[in-house]
Amino acid sequence: MLARAAFLEAPSQTLRRVWPGWATCVLIALAASFVAALHQGPPMLYALLFGTAVHCQDPKDRTAAGVDFCSRTLLRLGVGLLGARITWDQVVGLGWPTVLVVLGAVATTLLCGWWGAKALRLPWTLGVLTGGATAICGASAALAIGAVLPRASDGDTPNERHALVVAVMATLLSTAAMLAFPPMAHYLELTPAAAGLFIGGSIHDVAQVVVAGYAISPAAGDAASLVKLLRVSLLVAVVLGVSIACNRPAAKHDPAQPRALRLGGLVPSFLWLFVALAALNSLGCLRPVQDPLNLGSRACLMLGVAGLGMKTSFRHLASAGWRPVLLMLATSTWLAAVTLAAACCLGLH
Repeated sequence: MLARAAFLEAPSQTLRRVWPGWATCVLIALAASFVAALHQGPPMLYALLFGTAVHCQDPKDRTAAGVDFCSRTLLRLGVGLLGARITWDQVVGLGWPTVLVVLGAVATTLLCGWWGAKALRLPWTLGVLTGGATAICGASAALAIGAVLPRASDGDTPNERHALVVAVMATLLSTAAMLAFPPMAHYLELTPAAAGLFIGGSIHDVAQVVVAGYAISPAAGDAASLVKLLRVSLLVAVVLGVSIACNRPAAKHDPAQPRALRLGGLVPSFLWLFVALAALNSLGCLRPVQDPLNLGSRACLMLGVAGLGMKTSFRHLASAGWRPVLLMLATSTWLAAVTLAAACCLGLH
């Protein structure tokens, strides 16, 4: 009887513990969405800034549990739900030259981030975050990769602060590219397919890709959106690779454990969700619920970003210095140069 009572009380206790922080993140996300719609700005950036403005430094604050729930559980859920936007037909429809260009650009940008961090004497984790955010999908990729990076030995989570710095820079650079790249494509007289490869292959955030692509032409907007979705589909491979690389030493401690179980433990659950939804969407099973899934993904990501913002401060962001900014600029410039050169050389029609 006592055990049953304890079992029934656990969910209510958890709800009471999580509720204040979750409600605060909801208010921040709603405010950020309202301001973003009012000024046509990036919602994630507003959520980050608003969350940072109400930063809570005391881990014993009554909002701490809910903020942690949003910044971890809901954030990972939002990344997993992104799989509902991907289909195999979209990738095949781009053509193999475009696919190979995107794969090469993503791989070299990841290497650029790693080598750049080494050259600037920055933590290798920041290089992985910067390269992944630039190569894949900006803030979402930074947050997803940061979720599988190892913590410090003292339990601190510097990668969360790094992820926030990279996410802010990715959003700012995406907005600048959204304004600068369409006139550049017009000046170079790129075909719609080539312009779509350039826009979709170089701008970080999905929303800015859509705006910049359709500012050129409907055909360029369609091509840019598909190229961007191809980059988003590579998120699972990049995060899985980082997870396996970071946890490889731990996997060797138990040689008796079955290989399949070791691999399964290295793959975060939200990546399994991403793969499953992408497979179901490719089979056409998600059409009736695709809009709710996309809405749920955006909502979870907004709450997660708001929670991450509340766990840091402007002082922490400023303490990152100029080198992470330079690294982000370097990787973004490299990606834009590679995709623009490929678009001009291929002469896509």
